[in-house]
Amino acid sequence: MFSAPAIVYAQDASQVKLEPAPVFQASKILPPEMLQSDLHRVRESCPTDGFMIHFTVDSDFGQIDCLGVSELEERLNELRAIKVLVETSKTDLFAEGLKKSVEAPIDAVKNIADDPGGAVKKAPATVGHFFKKVGSSISHGAEKVQDKWENRDPDQETDEMLTETGKGLGRSAKSIAGFDKAKLDCARKLSVDPYTDNQLLQDEIEKVTWAFFAGGLPLRLGTAAVSGGASMALTATKTVGLPEDIYDITPGELLLRDREAMTAMGANNQLIEQVFLNTNFSVAKRHGLVEALAALPAGPAQIKMLEVAASCTSREQAGFFYQSVVRLAKRHHERPFVALTSVGRLPAGKEADGSVEIQAPADYISMTPRLLEFLQLANATPQSYRAVITGRLSPAAKVGFEAFSWQVIEAPLKP
Repeated sequence: MFSAPAIVYAQDASQVKLEPAPVFQASKILPPEMLQSDLHRVRESCPTDGFMIHFTVDSDFGQIDCLGVSELEERLNELRAIKVLVETSKTDLFAEGLKKSVEAPIDAVKNIADDPGGAVKKAPATVGHFFKKVGSSISHGAEKVQDKWENRDPDQETDEMLTETGKGLGRSAKSIAGFDKAKLDCARKLSVDPYTDNQLLQDEIEKVTWAFFAGGLPLRLGTAAVSGGASMALTATKTVGLPEDIYDITPGELLLRDREAMTAMGANNQLIEQVFLNTNFSVAKRHGLVEALAALPAGPAQIKMLEVAASCTSREQAGFFYQSVVRLAKRHHERPFVALTSVGRLPAGKEADGSVEIQAPADYISMTPRLLEFLQLANATPQSYRAVITGRLSPAAKVGFEAFSWQVIEAPLKP
């Protein structure tokens, strides 16, 4: 069933010993192509927070802080995309399109969302709060979006509200209908999230797409803008986990679909708006989250998971939670669970035999006080537990899971 052998542990809590989170060397855990390129270099010192590895990247376009190997891979792909766009903007074909578009200035339609993370740089944050008990902090974490809900204009169009909260590429003016679709096509060619919070990438997509779109020219990127051949394809893989329809549907259409899906789960309007107003989820990841929850067994746990989503207070928390839900839905598709439940704030699937499985997209788990709290919380409800970890556990963490009778499946620590 799994690609890695399961480790089954027996119970003896007296063996648990807490430890500090380690610091890794980038050169020891990353492949050469991720460690450095002509565009970037990952700093050697990589601290951890007990669950995720924090990377700092120095690039031609500024410093980037990444939480986890998965985000590092995504940001490096975005750097390659920016390079392609910058190269495209230096071509004669781009200049021709820009000249033709001069009568329709981009300011007439530009409506890029504010970058909540400060362009491509952001501060590292922990995801440890998912490994704690769900309580009043759920509502506390949603206070900001609650304020937006209470002060909303009920007559405001939903796509306008979406733009105000920084969640979309923006609305096209009626006179140039189709520009949003053109930007989605550009993002598809680059294999990037069209709703990324990387403001530099958004600006470059906007600039290049406008020149070709308003100039009446077919979109050609990189060397294709010089040779006239097929659009250049990036060697990097598509951003992992993005919904397949994200490049085909406009932000307004996605909002409508997500609203309908959450309503079908039993969510009330206030909770739905709280999810929409949480700017820590990009449009793509919000849609993927809702899509994954809808694919899991129906029940009250779906509402609980939407509440957790609404309470995420950082992009890092939102990204971790998104990956947890999407991976659990993928597991459910391969071998169905009988019910959706949770352990702490993490979504979990229940098997027919009563065992419970979580998917933890963590890089390296250490035996920290937060992990001990999580294991004690789960132990309060006696049942069989299994954790699928996308990274590795420290020796002390393995002993900790052993002490609380967890079955653990580890994946290699690699991107």
